[in-house]
Amino acid sequence: MAEAPPQRPWLLLMHQLPPHPSQLRVKVWRRLAGIGAVALKNAVYVLPRSDSSLEDLQWVRREILDSRGEATIVEAAFVDGLSDAEVEELFRKARNEDYNALSRDARARAKGKSRTLTQDQRRELEAVVVKLERRFEEIRARDFFGASKREAATQLISQLRDRLRSTPAPAPSKQTHYDTTTVRGHTWVTRAGVKVDRIASAWLILRFIDPEARFKFVAAKGYEPEPKELRFDMFDAEFSHEGEDCTFETLYRRFRLRATGLRAVAEIIHDIDLKDEKFNRSEAAGVAMLIDGLTRAHADDDERL
Repeated sequence: MAEAPPQRPWLLLMHQLPPHPSQLRVKVWRRLAGIGAVALKNAVYVLPRSDSSLEDLQWVRREILDSRGEATIVEAAFVDGLSDAEVEELFRKARNEDYNALSRDARARAKGKSRTLTQDQRRELEAVVVKLERRFEEIRARDFFGASKREAATQLISQLRDRLRSTPAPAPSKQTHYDTTTVRGHTWVTRAGVKVDRIASAWLILRFIDPEARFKFVAAKGYEPEPKELRFDMFDAEFSHEGEDCTFETLYRRFRLRATGLRAVAEIIHDIDLKDEKFNRSEAAGVAMLIDGLTRAHADDDERL
């Protein structure tokens, strides 16, 4: 008798929200949509099991709990009723809707553009293309099962990008930075497998906060800090997400850093990490692609930093 194929592991978020504030339901829905979760029922959302999916759901759960709601995360396998293939198709359908909306916007932006662009027209189109590329990367990041409409969206955006070659880009402006240190010689501890917020926060710490910093990478749960250790971007850490801020923003605000350009960097990291489009920074798509390439190329956390 042939063995049944192995079942895919899933993560389920089951939650109950208080009736007030009324906007909480929309806020939670947007956060779940932003991380790519799809609804099985009104209050049950699913993601494929991975460390990053678990982290995303943990932050949503904390936000629900902070708003006096209830939330539970469960690791599960579908035994009866829905099959893995049917759940995967729910994800493809949701992402195809996202890609179709993006394609419609790309077609609308392509209308009425002349072949030769003035500098002003080029800057306008550049901003549009960067925003479309960022949206595409956000959709692709939550396209876990290869939605069929991805290729069409890719081609439309590529066509817009090609039109920018008709006019040279203006020279980039220069930025200056200065150092500010408030703590020295600590060991800064964070979760292993560093990505966007942790990579950026480590850079911020070493460059502007603690130039003698050393870094330690540990498991996500159960770590007890030793003397002269500070934790960041972990549960119960000294520096982590606070309110609507990512860890980079928390460090920037707590240490009152004022170096030129850091506010912009903080906004870029926020948009990439929290996926809520709060600042709509045009640079976010490019930075996200660079960090994604960095993490794919280097498995070792020290090499990533």
